Amino acid sequence: MKKIVIAAANGFIGGHLVDHFSKNFEVIGLVRKPMNSEKNVRYVIWDGKSLDEWQSELEGAEAVINLAGKSVNCRHTEENKKVILQSRIESTQAIGQAIDLCNDKPKIWINASGASIYRYDKYRSNIETDQQYAENFIAHVSQEWEDAFYAFTYSDVRQVTLRTTVVLGREDGAFPVVNRLAKLWMGGKQGSGKQMISWIHIEDFIAAIDHIIHNDISGNVNMGSPNPVSNSEFMRALRKANGRSFGMPTPEFALKIGARFLNTEPSLILDGMNVAPKVLMDSGFEFRFPIIKKAVENLTK
Repeated sequence: MKKIVIAAANGFIGGHLVDHFSKNFEVIGLVRKPMNSEKNVRYVIWDGKSLDEWQSELEGAEAVINLAGKSVNCRHTEENKKVILQSRIESTQAIGQAIDLCNDKPKIWINASGASIYRYDKYRSNIETDQQYAENFIAHVSQEWEDAFYAFTYSDVRQVTLRTTVVLGREDGAFPVVNRLAKLWMGGKQGSGKQMISWIHIEDFIAAIDHIIHNDISGNVNMGSPNPVSNSEFMRALRKANGRSFGMPTPEFALKIGARFLNTEPSLILDGMNVAPKVLMDSGFEFRFPIIKKAVENLTK
């Protein structure tokens, strides 16, 4: 079987990718702790920064997908900031060095990035050719991440960065948290409620990666629905899907206090994100869940 290599294969998105691609490919999952192999899936240990035996797994791969990096869903202390950045740069450099050593290089290298790289504009969705970048920590991380990725260049390997928005899935990520708030009648607007949210259903995210692999797409790709919504609209859709007519709003000061208890960063909710998936749309990709109403109804079934 043709093979696909996935770094951070045991994470939220990585697990969905493994399930999807193992139907038609041999999947090699790069993980930090031993995991039992499954049908068409074999897990290989790596440390996310050093070349080792895992590098030979990239030989002749149809695709290499790198999702590795410490979650930004934590307090942004100086120590955490250092690990967030280093974990992304080191894993990207390690995979690039491994590809350099391949005699039969992968056909495509897909590397994660973040849609928060763009300077926020409430009234206009950023597309992939926009180069007005934000100046906050998260945007800086994405810029450094992409610089490390594009430091490697190949004539025979397509390279794609996934500028990822908020990925909505039942079992992990942001959705279970905000959905629980809605069920508990706490699903009102957060902060002003005016900040835009770019989002994508996990099924569309996985389908989009499949689409990228099988179509001639290179460069930056915005991984988000074509229909961003305000925080107020997002929470309203959640309330309706859960049969709640009301949701207690959370003012900014309360979010900042609550974030400390939850060991997370309030900016992850209060900062806006507004992007459009122009590359995907222009290449003929069709979203199964293009609007938030359909997405949350599916996820709350």
